[in-house]
Amino acid sequence: MAPRCRQGVANVASGVARVSPKCHGASPRAASRSSDGHPVLVLPGFTAGDGSTTVLRRYLRDQGFAPHPWLLGMNRGPVGDLRKKLVTRVVELSERYNEPISIVGWSLGGIYARELAKAEPDRVRQVISLGSPFANTGRRSNASALYRCFAKNNASVSKDQASASLRTPPSVPSTAIFSRTDGVVHWSGCLEPITNHTDNIEVPGSHCGLGINPLVLYAVSDRLSQPIGAWKPFDRTGWRAHLYGGAPPVRPN
Repeated sequence: MAPRCRQGVANVASGVARVSPKCHGASPRAASRSSDGHPVLVLPGFTAGDGSTTVLRRYLRDQGFAPHPWLLGMNRGPVGDLRKKLVTRVVELSERYNEPISIVGWSLGGIYARELAKAEPDRVRQVISLGSPFANTGRRSNASALYRCFAKNNASVSKDQASASLRTPPSVPSTAIFSRTDGVVHWSGCLEPITNHTDNIEVPGSHCGLGINPLVLYAVSDRLSQPIGAWKPFDRTGWRAHLYGGAPPVRPN
């Protein structure tokens, strides 16, 4: 499918998602494999709050998962005792359900998700980032502040060291969902390196629409539905090949 056509599909479907998230359960374009009901923490992007992830969480609930908001108000960036609050939230949910949780993070929330998985690998099952520029090494990158926020010893490091740390994937399965037509962050800064436990999934659409994009909703549910300990890359065969493209792109060095 041509990029323009794929963009049109996403735009039309996003409108449907905004009106009635529940309708997706009847379609293979959004309803994936059966879930095991495990808990999923959903983190909003910069200057956004839990309201921005309502559609995504409602969809995941309809698919049988147990999604939870972050409950920290507006995402104001890596300030104050954010790390402590987020780790507390991860611990609370994993102990409540007596199992590791998955974390889905939109934009800056995806960077938090990856760092939380590094900090609490035994409590995090997998991570999914949506348009998260964790590999951005440009002059506008705020890598040092992010590193200091999540480093246990609050260590002072160079920007290059901080950037390298943020680019490193967590030890748990990690999937990056991105769009070349993002419009807010550059797509190349949102890619995981290709390893045996990472994957990159391309979707058409905008940065601000990622949380309601049906192609994103399907991919997130598909990733979350994998049995624990049996993670595999996203299946791009059949009808998926027409909407998600072929082989995953490789992150530029």
